[in-house]
Amino acid sequence: MICAKLKPAVSGLEKEFPGVRAKNVDATTAGGKAAIRNLGFESHGIVIRSAGGKVLWKQPDHTVKMEDVRAELARRTGRR
Repeated sequence: MICAKLKPAVSGLEKEFPGVRAKNVDATTAGGKAAIRNLGFESHGIVIRSAGGKVLWKQPDHTVKMEDVRAELARRTGRR
């Protein structure tokens, strides 16, 4: 549920952080719209979840900064 301009960067996270699974969700589908509502986003955002699906970290809408995402993944995976 991110801007189209960040899609390639999100897809590349799996290569940067082995063991991390990255997934782009279509925010225009019924399921995507429900997820947006449930996460408290206005239109899109980015979420880091545990392997069990628990939300660990999120950035909403146009505040998404890939450098913040990378820093959070590095912190959580021990790759500083």
